Amino acid sequence: MSESSAPDQLAQQDADLALLRRFEPIVRYTRGERFFPLDVDRYVSECSLWLQRPDESAEVIVPEGQLTLEKLAEPRHDGADAVYFLKFIEPLNLAELAAYRVREGIAAMTQRDPKDTFRTGRGRLARVGYGSRFVDALFSLTLFARGRVPGDTAAAAALAYRKMQEGDEKYTYYGRVVRAGGWIALQYWFFYAFNNWRSGFFGVNDHEGDWEMIYIYVAEASGGELKPQWVAYASHDFSGDDLRRRWDDPEFEKVGDHPVIHAGAGSHASYYAKGEYLPEVELPFLAPAIRVVDSIQNFWRNTLKQAGAKVGKRPEFNVFRIPFVDYARGDGVSLGPGQDKEWTPALLNPAPAWANEYRGLWGLYARDPISGENAPAGPVYNRDGSVRRSWYDPLGWAGLDKVPPPAGITATIAQRREQIENRRAELETSIAEKHAELTALGVAVAAAEGFPHLKKARQTQREQIETLSKEMNGLRAELAATDAALEALRLYEGRVQSGDFGPARAHIKHAHHPASDIGSAMSKLAEVWAALSIGVFMVGFVFIYFTTSARFWPIGLGLLLGVIVFVEAGFRRQLSQLVSSVAIGLALASSLVLLFHFFWQIVIVGVLVAGGYIMWDNVRELRG
Repeated sequence: MSESSAPDQLAQQDADLALLRRFEPIVRYTRGERFFPLDVDRYVSECSLWLQRPDESAEVIVPEGQLTLEKLAEPRHDGADAVYFLKFIEPLNLAELAAYRVREGIAAMTQRDPKDTFRTGRGRLARVGYGSRFVDALFSLTLFARGRVPGDTAAAAALAYRKMQEGDEKYTYYGRVVRAGGWIALQYWFFYAFNNWRSGFFGVNDHEGDWEMIYIYVAEASGGELKPQWVAYASHDFSGDDLRRRWDDPEFEKVGDHPVIHAGAGSHASYYAKGEYLPEVELPFLAPAIRVVDSIQNFWRNTLKQAGAKVGKRPEFNVFRIPFVDYARGDGVSLGPGQDKEWTPALLNPAPAWANEYRGLWGLYARDPISGENAPAGPVYNRDGSVRRSWYDPLGWAGLDKVPPPAGITATIAQRREQIENRRAELETSIAEKHAELTALGVAVAAAEGFPHLKKARQTQREQIETLSKEMNGLRAELAATDAALEALRLYEGRVQSGDFGPARAHIKHAHHPASDIGSAMSKLAEVWAALSIGVFMVGFVFIYFTTSARFWPIGLGLLLGVIVFVEAGFRRQLSQLVSSVAIGLALASSLVLLFHFFWQIVIVGVLVAGGYIMWDNVRELRG
């Protein structure tokens, strides 16, 4: 770096930091959250660095207590299949775990600060049907067959994190400023020592290390002032436009120029509104069944427009996906400007060596084949070492690459209008030329009438006329479409000039909303039933198998299913709907039986009725 460029870079870093601080977010957590954004140097100093080669035992590269960010960034080359990972904590032994549980229990009973006490509320399984409950049982069983983080690791991590904070309480975000396409993208990264969603909040997974991120997209407004226009929160399986909210979206919460994030308990996923969400998990071996059910649901909703749903809306559930509750209640600790705790920012401009050079995992590699319990990679890379799209393509990641900044909309409209007008001129020229050719062919065909020796030429010309007529129809249709597009551009330009940028949520296909309160009146007994129902069915199946002859198995299973469905409907206060559904089902079944046994008789009667109607209708026409 030259002497003249060093002050310039420092000045740019100061400007970037000031911009990040101006719009830095507020993060609101759920009661009972144990882990908050941490600076990576303290975390790394508590870790050891490991190498995992295929079919070999993991080996330590840098022992605990000797690892630094500089050593983490050192180049290492051990083959494409090698996995580097950090190991933050060792699980507690039984005595330590028991002591921890006792201390936590006493603290919970004597806790005066409500922000440190978590209550689950309504049961997760009570919100879904039997299909999802059954797949959930399968998912629980897979934890015994695949790599996972031991449950007591979360307790050890909580103790280690608490000790770090007692020595030096800090809450850090890592900020990065990217200028692209007329936008200034402010990226905020949050690093957590541990994700305890499964062990702490009955979620999907636990893993060491957790990187979460949001973007704020800033652009020049009238007068050259920088104003935020969009935000995008990383959240589980959402991508593209669905990640993004416009700054004036009424459902998007903010305090002044600071967006509010409602963080999922343990998962730390980012949500726009507080509530309890139902993100879905897919088991890889059920992927074909998931695709089939999705196709059927899409056909039912979008093609047949059934179930009272809006076309294009994602079905609420697929029975082969497992919904888990992500608690983002926002009733716990709040971090950010004017909140319980303030931020300590750090810059990722330019990217430090620990972010750029280390492609490994930021926690334990549990060798989980579906990666749920494996630690994530850092802010720059995915788990496989490839660069994250959110890092190299800040606009495309949130679907903003097709949206010009406010100051550039008028110029973009003018450019688009010029393109359409040029195409319109081309169409008019082509239409005029083809019209002249078509007219000449018409004259030639008319002149050839009555001359047998011109029959073949006349037939060729008629075929040419037919082809040209189709082309003319297509060109005129395109010309009409261009005129409509020009009119739409004119109207849109007028709206933009008046400050109307259209509906704030028009770009969203699948918005993440808190789970509905349908069924929230269900009693605690109903929640217990939801938790036990699949196990009751399995035990009942075994009982029927051993106590009933094979001839009566279908009857026994039918009665068992009937009882379970009846009890479920009673708890959900849907007995009347159940009776109605059963009646409709029996009617349909009876109709199918009658159709099967009297098919040809029904066909003959139908033909006679149709024939009689046709004769009556035709005679009525003659009389009229």
